[in-house]
Amino acid sequence: MEGILPLFKPAGLTSHDCVFKLRKILRTKKVGHTGTLDPDVTGVLPICIGKATKVAEYITDAGKAYEGEVTIGFSTTTEDASGEVVKRESVKRTISREEILQVIESLTGEIEQTPPMYSAVKVGGTRLYEYARKGIEVERPTRKVMIYSFELLDERNEFSGDSFHFRFRVSCSKGTYIRTLAVMIGERLGYPAHMSSLIRVQSATFSLEDCLTFEEIENLMEAGTISSALRPLESALSHLPKYVISDTVAEKVKNGTLLQIPEHLKNSNGPIIAETEEGLALAIYLKHPNKPGLLKPVKVLRNNQE
Repeated sequence: MEGILPLFKPAGLTSHDCVFKLRKILRTKKVGHTGTLDPDVTGVLPICIGKATKVAEYITDAGKAYEGEVTIGFSTTTEDASGEVVKRESVKRTISREEILQVIESLTGEIEQTPPMYSAVKVGGTRLYEYARKGIEVERPTRKVMIYSFELLDERNEFSGDSFHFRFRVSCSKGTYIRTLAVMIGERLGYPAHMSSLIRVQSATFSLEDCLTFEEIENLMEAGTISSALRPLESALSHLPKYVISDTVAEKVKNGTLLQIPEHLKNSNGPIIAETEEGLALAIYLKHPNKPGLLKPVKVLRNNQE
């Protein structure tokens, strides 16, 4: 069994829980997820199976899109709805749509975020959530992330009440904390805030429309048609630049040969996919660190023994 299975992650399970459950359903051990989703978050979680586990990191590194809800008026320990209330402050004024749009615009592009204490980021070899559970607050590293687009999904012109909420859609880079983004919106409006709900609607090239539930996957296994739901590992790499090679060169690529950088990829600084004329991905290359003009394989996906 080989390929990528776009899973609709339900609430209440960690990404690891999903992998554990799918190993049982699919009756195979070689299963991996493509980036942690908090238990409360639902939505797109591409699962890599068999040889496709080799490309999991390239889905993880690709952009994501979310639809969420921010509640203005109180903050929580975890920055989402599962935490205990830290601060509550009634909203004493009417906030205009224009003010919210200005805040959203100010948070578009490259921004700096400090990871929440309840997160998997490691400080001093220990994950932040382990410190948080012991009531210890540590200094956290600030990181730069990219917000590609940020949209208000609410038609109201005015927002008021002791607390209120509105929905948004955001496309962002790897490493963005949407919980923290909700808190930042509140800070710029002058009030405590938290993320009250979240669904991931896209991960790399996979969207909600592609996803299957656990029940649908179980039904396909029982019917013996699970292969129809598996996407080829190439679908995880479709957003990366391609170097199409001949059959003769393909045999060398399978053995880990260096390649000359083709003219059309000389300005590319990230991963490059060496693929056959039929679109079969054979290896992932990067520019050689010590040999100008050459590409070095960092991962051979298919070799002569397979």
